[in-house]
Amino acid sequence: GATPISFVDYIAANKNDQRIFKQIVSGLVRGAKKSSVPIVGGETAIMPDLISGKGFGFDLAGMVVGMLSKKQMILGDKIKPNDVIIGVKSSGLHSNGYSLARKVLSKYSLKQKFKGVGTLGSALLKPTEIYVKPVLEAIEKCSIHGLAHITGGSFTKLLRLKNIGYHLDSMPKTPPLMQLIEDTGVKSEEMYKTFNMGIGFCIVAPKNNVAKIRSVFKKYKFTTYETVSYT
Repeated sequence: GATPISFVDYIAANKNDQRIFKQIVSGLVRGAKKSSVPIVGGETAIMPDLISGKGFGFDLAGMVVGMLSKKQMILGDKIKPNDVIIGVKSSGLHSNGYSLARKVLSKYSLKQKFKGVGTLGSALLKPTEIYVKPVLEAIEKCSIHGLAHITGGSFTKLLRLKNIGYHLDSMPKTPPLMQLIEDTGVKSEEMYKTFNMGIGFCIVAPKNNVAKIRSVFKKYKFTTYETVSYT
């Protein structure tokens, strides 16, 4: 539930390619604007002996500092039976499951086009959605019991909030890119363990707050889905 107040980045690369660096920084600026957080500093290291690659190879990392009081912390301890999980639509793979995606999709060209997916390379590079603004507004206006990014490990992230059972009975239709991955032979169970399957963020809240929370996300043009949490 913290409000982000600063961001710093670190770029390690195998060579000093100013053209690509400018593209990376441009992307960081777009993300910073979307989350209303200033980029207060950063480091760049050129390490050709450690980072290999025929072309431009790099590693990008970032850290955000946030601020809140202890009494504002949303840690999942208030989650109760029959609370509702609101799932917010993802924009793609969200930087997770790429080892599996690369393994099963390597038989296709990155320039190949698929129905509903578009060009494969562009779909795989679609940036992770940033939910900062609607989440902070929902926290301010509504009662919320839990917040979870659906990242690596997918919906097991909900267990970090409270180790109970969660019944996800209203998932969206499998996104075309993830359906393409599943069609290569990946089992459905593995898909839901690895990928976000169309849900990038989850909010757990009392049922009487659901409509208001969904209206906040709608204001920011995010699609939401509703399901029920059971202990």
